[in-house]
Parts: sequence; C-alpha cells; structure tokens
Amino acid sequence: MDDDLLAIGQFARLSRLSVKQLRYYAELGLLVPAYVDEQTGYRYYRHDQARDALSIGLLRTLDVPLAAIAQVLDGATGALDGVHERLEAELARRRSTLAALERVMAEGLPSAPVTVADEPARRVAVVRETAADETDLGRATSAAVARLLAAAAPAGPPELIGLFPLDFGEAIPVAVALVGDRPVPGAEPDVLPGGRFARATHVGPYDQIGLTAHALLSWCAERRHPVRGPLREVYVSDPATTPPDRLVTHLMIPLEET
Repeated sequence: MDDDLLAIGQFARLSRLSVKQLRYYAELGLLVPAYVDEQTGYRYYRHDQARDALSIGLLRTLDVPLAAIAQVLDGATGALDGVHERLEAELARRRSTLAALERVMAEGLPSAPVTVADEPARRVAVVRETAADETDLGRATSAAVARLLAAAAPAGPPELIGLFPLDFGEAIPVAVALVGDRPVPGAEPDVLPGGRFARATHVGPYDQIGLTAHALLSWCAERRHPVRGPLREVYVSDPATTPPDRLVTHLMIPLEET
C-alpha cells in the first residue's frame, strides 16, 4: 500500500471533518477514498485530497449545498451564483422580519382604526401569479403588477388592487387587478363583487402589511363578523415616488351577513 495514504481517522483530523462526514461524502461521490481495502473495508485517502476536504468544510460553513459544492470542485463556472441569490433573498426576508419585530417592540401588538363601508362592484383586468410560500408573496405580487402595467400602459395613475386568500396553503394564489373597463392583453376581464367591507389603512412598507392585516382580522373576530376572502390591498401610493415608510395601502375584508 502506498506510503502516502492516510487512514480515515488520520485524514479526518487533517481535513477537520468527522469520520461520519467522510463516509457520507464518499457515498455521494463527493470525496471518494483513494483506496479501500477489499478484505477489511478500511478506507484510505491521499494527502493531496485534503484540499478538497477542507474546501468542502469551508463551503458548508457558508451554507453552500452539497450539489453546488460538487460543481465547485469540478471547476464549474458560476456554480455559486444561485447560492448567492438565495442568501441575498434570505437576508432581505430576515431584514424585513427584523423591521416588523422592531415595529411591534416600539408600538405594541398591531392595532388600527377599522371602519365598515359599502363598496360598489368594479370592472377589472386581472393578472395572476403563484407564491411558493408566505415569504414569496412580495415577489409574486411585484411580478403580477409588472406584467399588468406593461400590458396596460396606463396613461394616468393606475388603480391597483391586490387579492390574497385568507388561508395559506403550500402554494399561494396571488392576483392583481387593474380597475377599468378597457381590455388588457394577457389579463383576465373580471368583476370584483361589491358589498360590505371592513377596512383598515396601512402606512408603511408593503412587507409590513401583515401587521395591519392582523389588526383587521382581530377586529373582525372580536365582533364575531364572519369573514370571507380574498383580502384586498388597495394601493394608494406610487412606490416609485413615495418613501417606503409613507406608502398608503387600504386593506379590505368582505363581511358576511350574520
């Protein structure tokens, strides 16, 4: 046997990985032993495999999945691009969560003035998207808005209404409606029903709308108002010209007659 070979225990200490990890990476084909004794099953590694082993350990501390690590070790270009995008998105979600938590810490549990109003039926053009989960709602809503405005090319400020289910499943249907009679290419013509609605106004970033929705649903529950979806978000402000902390959004929930 080659004198350059190290037993798995020695190699584990050299590469700062556990024997269990080395066995697992071998099963995946990520870091295969240089030699396996057929009689004993003992595994041996070469000294020059330590660089790959240490690289695996480093990339795992950076939250890089094993499939991407295999591409990095193979020298694939751009293997870490997707990981970078995922971490950027996760960081943005964490910052949003932290901002919402800080608002609760400063102002207490959400509360907002709620009014009950009669709303007329409205003719709309609707574009639909699907959010993978609750954290994906912002992306899906923005995508729907972008598609709708690109197709409609409104001359003046558009009247946009987001439509969201009250109960979230594994995939969340999202719709954005543009109020008006004019047909919009690629959009579905529809009529938003009128009726009685409980309404609260949210002032602040879109990613904190959940706080005001909580207050609105709590108000309905306390007064024993049966509610039905979808939750409507009426976007009053233009996010292109309005600072995030001054964005105004009306939240509306249809009320069932008791």
